[in-house]
Amino acid sequence: MTTTAEQLSATTLLRFATAGSVDDGKSTLVGRLLHDSKSVLTDQLEAVEQASLNRGQEAPDLALLTDGLRAEREQGITIDVAYRYFATTRRRFILADTPGHVQYTRNMVTGASTAELAVVLVDARNGVVEQTRRHAAVAALLRVPHVVLAVNKMDLVDYAEPVFASIAEEFTAYAASLGVPEITAIPISALAGDNVVEPSAHMDWYGGPTVLEHLETVPVSHDLTACHARFPVQYVIRPQSAEHPDYRGYAGQIAAGVFRVGESVAVLPSGRTTTITGIDALGESVDIAWAPHSVTLRLADDIDISRGDLIAPAGDAPPATQDVEATVCHVADQPLSVGQRVLLKHTTRTVKAIVKDIPSRLTLDDLSQHPAPGQLVANDIGRVVVRTAEPLALDAYEDSRRTGSFLLIDPADGTTLSAGMAGAAFAAAAEAVGAADDDAEWDF
Repeated sequence: MTTTAEQLSATTLLRFATAGSVDDGKSTLVGRLLHDSKSVLTDQLEAVEQASLNRGQEAPDLALLTDGLRAEREQGITIDVAYRYFATTRRRFILADTPGHVQYTRNMVTGASTAELAVVLVDARNGVVEQTRRHAAVAALLRVPHVVLAVNKMDLVDYAEPVFASIAEEFTAYAASLGVPEITAIPISALAGDNVVEPSAHMDWYGGPTVLEHLETVPVSHDLTACHARFPVQYVIRPQSAEHPDYRGYAGQIAAGVFRVGESVAVLPSGRTTTITGIDALGESVDIAWAPHSVTLRLADDIDISRGDLIAPAGDAPPATQDVEATVCHVADQPLSVGQRVLLKHTTRTVKAIVKDIPSRLTLDDLSQHPAPGQLVANDIGRVVVRTAEPLALDAYEDSRRTGSFLLIDPADGTTLSAGMAGAAFAAAAEAVGAADDDAEWDF
């Protein structure tokens, strides 16, 4: 007989985020998922029931399971990203419940940046609105490979199939034009529980999966071993002890791909080449290691290597550059301006940099480009050109979400200013709305 721990160890992990306009029912959907999948502790449910009674509600408000801030409960909105962890016998989940307000777009970017699936909610009475398109664009920008359209509050439109079909057709066409490779539409009522965990008895015209069933079965395609091999050096190990007088190893977590003993590698940004003579993992020597293992690499030559250097296969190394062109989401309250001095953090490397240009700001409502804005303010998404003081080995974000992303940081106080995605990223899709790429394959 297998134990619960053994069952969970054999399941996969899915990271997903919810998004949608204000009052579309995101937090209620999350609460319904947790409640109906029996992932809520008794004391948590009792606290929600008591809080609901205090607000004059007869039934428990399941949205309170995620809206934890006092301001959120008082206003009935989601402000901050709420992370919840739950599991079924088929899969483990990390859920990010993100805000719907325009002024919290940066919070949605935070929640969706590591997601493999995004659930975009739409109120069946209102259909696709500007904020719906905005969230679809952010999901495409961040290259979230799976998007679920949850048409909520179907009980308020008498569970009418034509209403659902019209919304699903409009959203699917828009998301596909942005390059989103997979869109699944599901009609639900989060308040009543229709098609969330259990199939609805009111929508016999719908034969697809429930939200939970889709979450449990959607393929999780973040096979990092199939990506370009990348190893950011985190720490240089030199014990200089009697037992290990000449040991020199380079420790870190493999960001992507596979490394093997005997393989020829390049050390960036210097470009020097050498050979892997040993790989140490958990105190033992191994012949092969892959992402996301944390290991120590031993190399044949004594090369000057320090924290922030990147080790990659000699024949598959990213080019080092000091001119970074990228799309950024500005997350700080203080603006980002042309000429501003910043720190750029990429994997384990942090270098000084200057913002040379901000060519455009993206208007997510209609995907138009506002040229030469001069600066980006909180929640803005725009193109930037950054000049770094030292060369960096960045991949394009379209090739790797891990080694193609970076942060811009205020050198004065360490505040994160912007989250960046190197290369064309979303800009190419925005220029070619209507030309969806059916063969898109996005690595992680």
